Amino acid sequence: MRALVGLPPPQQVAKEAFNRARAAARDRGARPGVTSRSPLAEQRSGARPGGRDPQLFGDVVGRLLAERGWSKEVSVGGVIGRWREVVGDEIASHATPVTFDDGVLIVQAGSTAWATQLEFLRPSILGRLAQELGQGVVEELKILGPAARSFARGPRRVRGRGPRDTWG
Repeated sequence: MRALVGLPPPQQVAKEAFNRARAAARDRGARPGVTSRSPLAEQRSGARPGGRDPQLFGDVVGRLLAERGWSKEVSVGGVIGRWREVVGDEIASHATPVTFDDGVLIVQAGSTAWATQLEFLRPSILGRLAQELGQGVVEELKILGPAARSFARGPRRVRGRGPRDTWG
């Protein structure tokens, strides 16, 4: 029941189109019908890290820190958070890190005796910090004594020149 006379059957039209496509591929240098794997095929198959593929959170955060230049501050913040593990229980129970700014780590001791002891331990503490953080992150370790109360205000306020020695 062909309404149009003189047209080839659909199978023949499809076969001719296929042969034309094959000839065009051959002219481009492709080898139709040969199924060899290219070296790029292995790279394209399966999951690979890309902009839209799922990635590990640690890798993404690490890349962000490196791009922004925050690696140094974050690593020092990690050591401040793990202070007890880095310096040991005895030192950590008597000294706490206060701030880190421009390569200077400020540590406050609980007593003047421990402030003196930390002055003697300064090279070993700096060595341990360099081992944990990398060389040159903490350039200087500043040790503060205990915070004393100020008598500038309150019931024991001294008017005038303040407390002085009474001899002489």
